Amino acid sequence: MNILLTLMLAGLSMVGPLAIDTYLPSFPAIAQAFNASPLLIQQTLSMFLFCFAFMMLFYGTLSDSFGRRPVIIISLVLYIAASIVAAMAPSIGVLLACRIVQGLAAGAGSVVGRAIVQDRFSGAAAQKILSHIMMVFGLAPAIAPVLGGWLQVSFGWRSVFWFLSAFGILMLLAVYRALPESLAVKDRHPFHLGVIAKNYWKVLCHHHFLLLAVAVGMCFAGVALYIGSAAYFVMNILHLPETAFAWMFVPLISGMVIGSALSGKFAHRFSRTAQVWLGFAVMITAGVINVAYNSFFVAEVPWAVMPLFIYSFGLALAMTPLSLIALEYFPNNSGLAASMQSFIQMLLFALVSGLVAPLLFDSALNLAWGVLASLVLSVIAWMLAQTGKPVVHE
Repeated sequence: MNILLTLMLAGLSMVGPLAIDTYLPSFPAIAQAFNASPLLIQQTLSMFLFCFAFMMLFYGTLSDSFGRRPVIIISLVLYIAASIVAAMAPSIGVLLACRIVQGLAAGAGSVVGRAIVQDRFSGAAAQKILSHIMMVFGLAPAIAPVLGGWLQVSFGWRSVFWFLSAFGILMLLAVYRALPESLAVKDRHPFHLGVIAKNYWKVLCHHHFLLLAVAVGMCFAGVALYIGSAAYFVMNILHLPETAFAWMFVPLISGMVIGSALSGKFAHRFSRTAQVWLGFAVMITAGVINVAYNSFFVAEVPWAVMPLFIYSFGLALAMTPLSLIALEYFPNNSGLAASMQSFIQMLLFALVSGLVAPLLFDSALNLAWGVLASLVLSVIAWMLAQTGKPVVHE
């Protein structure tokens, strides 16, 4: 049963990453089809990410009030509709509007999925399940741009959105038939705006939680920087074709998958704090190697992407325990806390990939320094979160 739940929650978590990564190889083709500038095409990614982050504020709270299943099902219906219209978009304006709706709808699975884990498991068991979900989910960003490149070459950019529609339909059927409700009616919170606002304020005033959420978001920003720069990095810096995105994404994601598998095994053996420090040590090593390599050599495969494997490996070691430490401050508002955590992470992801990446993606060395800078900020947030006596809220 846990295997089926893991696969289903991982599949729901894949909805967002697939919508982000699958169409990256199609950027030049979409720009040509609509006679649009590369900056305007970049906004189809940026607007998706900002909307993705914004709605993460609300999915957990809605699921705390109305149950986990209804929120997931309604969001998938909206996502499927937006994907179908995007596949038939007659203009860049319509495509951008569809990407906005996709972004608003795509985040429910990852937020509510985390709350479902908190509903059904605790302690080391929760960390193990989340690690397994991350391990399966990690396949999406690795497969998506490779699949997107082949779809682009074989059938054109519209086929990418037909694929996203089909995946959304598959997940809708799976949830409808096989995902039970995990939040009993008696455990739900009434949907009162005043109470909800008070709970949000309670989370926002908890500086340990906020620092931990920023720590997660900033170490993940290193990955966001490369994802936001993917099209330029692969085709202009590495001088590879649309079908070669695997050179960047396979090392990036395989490191995360392997790290997630080890994090699950470490759950019963090491403290979460020790795992976080180990993850940071690995990421710092990767960041220094990346800067050193790009300072002395011209970026080329495989050497330019090896630090990405090491970095994502360390990220996976640190990310799950960091997330769980933060969520345990609010055991009776896990959905709301998961929403706030996901919002902060995805807002930072959107800012880095949408605003910082275009400033740095013309140089492999600049990207390497950007990753190291985001990691330093993450470590500072983590260290500040260790000060003072934590307060666990009801």
